[in-house]
Amino acid sequence: MYDGVIFDLDGTLWNSTTEVAYAFNKVVKEKHPEITDEITVEKLQSLFGKPLDEIAVKLFLSVSEEHAIEVMRECCEYECRYLAEHGAILYDGLEDTLKALQKKYKLFIVSNCQDGYIECFFEAYPHLQQYFTDYECPGRTGKFKADNIRLVIERNKLENPIYVGDTQGDADACKEAEVAFIFARYGFGNVQEYERAIDSLGELLEILA
Repeated sequence: MYDGVIFDLDGTLWNSTTEVAYAFNKVVKEKHPEITDEITVEKLQSLFGKPLDEIAVKLFLSVSEEHAIEVMRECCEYECRYLAEHGAILYDGLEDTLKALQKKYKLFIVSNCQDGYIECFFEAYPHLQQYFTDYECPGRTGKFKADNIRLVIERNKLENPIYVGDTQGDADACKEAEVAFIFARYGFGNVQEYERAIDSLGELLEILA
């Protein structure tokens, strides 16, 4: 019997790639003409789920790695302000699923993001924060996803949680943390090994029934 459901954010609860691409392009065009790389939704979708420094280096190939990481920090600061104000695309059935799950399970978010990103999700959709007990990210802890999953488990005294995510990185982190993984197939990634797969959030209710 599971006692908690831990969610990834991007590609699992919402799709913010259009908004993030806009925010990143605005920062780059206004402040960093030395960067000539094209920032597209497709490119961001292929990188989401990886650590931010790794995304920076792979996104901004026209500058040094150190400079790419500095620019990424500027982009992320503006990104959070923009998302908090404008929101992004919530996946179908999100609140209904969270409301139903909360009756039996504690709910959490663990995402590979900067400090403030999960908070901007809650700021854009404050009615959703009530469903989550706790959340964590490397921007706050300096740790990778497997360690942050363990932190949430330890902090909330969970004995048998599951994790719902959409990338191979999520699956790898769950394997390292020894947590069952449910693949959100509607998200951004391709995953080879998982306990179960879902094509919509609502299917979680059937799996956990």
